Amino acid sequence: MGNNQTWITEVILLGFQVDPELEVFLFGFFLLFFSVTLLGNGVILGLISLDSRLHTPMYFFLSQLAIVDMSYASSTVPKMLANLVMHKKTMAFGPCILQTFLYVAFAATECTCLVVMSYDRYVAICHPLQYTVIMSWRVCTVLATTSWLFSFLLALVYITLILRLPFCGPQKINHFFCQILSVLRLACADTRLSELILFGASLFVLVGPLCLVLVSYTLILFAVQKIQSGEGRRKAFSTCSSHLCVVGLFFGCAIVMYVTPKSEHFQEQRKILSLFYSLFNPMLNPLIYSLRNAEVKGAVWRFLGKRRSLGGWLGVF
Repeated sequence: MGNNQTWITEVILLGFQVDPELEVFLFGFFLLFFSVTLLGNGVILGLISLDSRLHTPMYFFLSQLAIVDMSYASSTVPKMLANLVMHKKTMAFGPCILQTFLYVAFAATECTCLVVMSYDRYVAICHPLQYTVIMSWRVCTVLATTSWLFSFLLALVYITLILRLPFCGPQKINHFFCQILSVLRLACADTRLSELILFGASLFVLVGPLCLVLVSYTLILFAVQKIQSGEGRRKAFSTCSSHLCVVGLFFGCAIVMYVTPKSEHFQEQRKILSLFYSLFNPMLNPLIYSLRNAEVKGAVWRFLGKRRSLGGWLGVF
């Protein structure tokens, strides 16, 4: 770098750029949604831990998804909430890069976790007699660990590409968090190669898992068509409906983000889609699984029944 260039030490997150009165409203609105996200996923985790009937591979992977969703939201939302009520919307460059790393890592982990969950449903419906053998706890642990390791290594590659560039300004990021492409625009060097590599890797991470999910559910559909009884078909579809809703939300937003043509308000649209990814999607996932899954609803009623029984037993004394 030249003598007139200095490495930036902090960035300014411009956020949503709305009136101060609206910022207060958004703070309360997003805080409510963030609380519901943590509570909903926490309840799912608690039910799976406490109810022995949910100690199956399907719910083991659902617990992983709940952990990812809570982590995903927590990596960006707290800082966004703080900036909504603070006049100084700055963030040190080191924590900004860490936020970028965590966001990419958790996004990739959710993507791979959805693929593993679709594979679990494929084995359960297409190979029911071998299910316990194929999806042993050892296999489940390996699949979950691989998902986390692959995602964090991928995020490390992304961050390595970023940190090789010189950053000397501008300091302003037109986003509510340190989104990777927004951070790249702070570099005082040609970033076209880095952007091309990042785009190719992101496309691979999204399209590859989506294709695997589609293959899994295509095979599941063929297998369900061979089931003779209507009750058997209904049960098979009910075990997949919740996961299909979550997959549709996650990949649907990604497709909209990459396919939507650039317009005058393109950056604002990307902020809204990023907000959906980091806040609304993690909030909706536990609601979908609790409302559309009979076993989860049964676990809730069993837990409430135990609380009532315990309360009555304590009342005797």
